[in-house]
Amino acid sequence: MNLLELSCTPQHGQSPLADNTVKQLLSSLPEWQIAGIELNKTYRFANYHETMAFVNALAWIAHQEDHHPDLSVHYNRVVVNFSTHDAGGLTLNDFICAAKTEALIKRP
Repeated sequence: MNLLELSCTPQHGQSPLADNTVKQLLSSLPEWQIAGIELNKTYRFANYHETMAFVNALAWIAHQEDHHPDLSVHYNRVVVNFSTHDAGGLTLNDFICAAKTEALIKRP
């Protein structure tokens, strides 16, 4: 399954993914981790300008997908946390948005 080709679906009424599905999807996202009911990763940057450029790009993706992460923004790093609060855990939407977030920093 190519997460980048998918779009988020409405969240209301979704159930959390099964643990084996979470593990399978997590394997496609380097350095992402599960903490409780959240999918998270810390991104590091050279300076504040790069940090904010990443945050703004991620905000655009979140708006387009209508699935918004919790962010902790610092001078040279951002902690990104995805979770589907309505479902009480992780759904496919979280992994779709994590993959699209990851694509922001892919370098050739």
